[in-house]
Amino acid sequence: MSDDPEEGMLSWDESVFRDEHVFEIDYVPETFRHRDSQMESLKYALRPAVRGSRPLNVIARGPPGTGKTTAVQKLFSELRARTDVNVARVNCQVDSTRYSVFSRLFEHVFEYEPPASGISFKKLFGQITDKLVEDDEVLAVALDDVNYLFYEGEASETLYSLLRAHEAHSGAKIGVIVISSDLDLDVIEELDSRVQSVFRPEEVYFNKYGEREIVDILQERVDRGFHEDAVGPTVLDRVAGLTAAQGGDLRVGIDLLRRAGMHAEMRASRTVELEDVEAAYDKSKYVHLSRHLRGLSDSEQMLVEVLAEEGGGRAGDIYEAFHDRSELGYTRYSEIINKLDQLDIIDTEYTTVDGRGRSRELTLNYDADAVLERLE
Repeated sequence: MSDDPEEGMLSWDESVFRDEHVFEIDYVPETFRHRDSQMESLKYALRPAVRGSRPLNVIARGPPGTGKTTAVQKLFSELRARTDVNVARVNCQVDSTRYSVFSRLFEHVFEYEPPASGISFKKLFGQITDKLVEDDEVLAVALDDVNYLFYEGEASETLYSLLRAHEAHSGAKIGVIVISSDLDLDVIEELDSRVQSVFRPEEVYFNKYGEREIVDILQERVDRGFHEDAVGPTVLDRVAGLTAAQGGDLRVGIDLLRRAGMHAEMRASRTVELEDVEAAYDKSKYVHLSRHLRGLSDSEQMLVEVLAEEGGGRAGDIYEAFHDRSELGYTRYSEIINKLDQLDIIDTEYTTVDGRGRSRELTLNYDADAVLERLE
């Protein structure tokens, strides 16, 4: 055994990572494991587009972190490379209104942004369909995190416009893939009847990954992202076990590997150990929370902050504290409460208050300190 105390230690210009980008949220893996049947179903739905016809519409559903977005990204990438089908993915967590969705589609079709103001939805919509007909293109649109359109009351109008495009403009060919991680949301049931009558989608379900599947998938990230022997099987098994405990959301495991690697580097170690995983888990287990909070508006984040500071409470009491900061009316306040409930950031329960009738009790579903830390 060497007497050198620095053996196994990193120097300033070294890293345990071979390619840290492998652990970023937008990374699309070359090999997509354990999703063969889902990919075949998506290909079946999109095959008519390759022949110049409107593709079948699809609902892709499943718990968070089960490969829905990656499946669509890989399929769209293949269509771009091998066919003339025009494909566009819209992140509805960011673009959560009909107008903003179509602005994003305009930008995709024309390769420049529409004017910031002064253009009506009708004109915006007409220019998109005109361009598709002029170029004789089929457009496949993926509405990722479509549940956010529902939270804002924009889903029916958005889907109605997309699904009726061929009637509004003869020759326009648009197919829709809606992606939802909200298992409590019945997409069809929540749509207007006029949309239900034309939206008859194929359903593709992405089930939760098992622990051995998680190990298999994360092993590839380890092989590509870390230097050889930096992460051993014991560490990988622990990461997979913690990921499974968080509902099998791969984003937890991927984030945990990255943070554990960074913790190992902080110790100047060439290898990631169990202590690094345990130290990193306190942050990685809140991946869902961080993602949800990033997608909230300033006023929505403000209400979450009030709830965390107050430790929850009756809706009327929380509104008073919220109104002091925001000056928003009770109607908008109630809409935000409903959205936070749908996102599972809070729980709401009606209780009877002596002399005051029924009142909603609001409770945070996360540790208040963890929430406040992520709102800073």
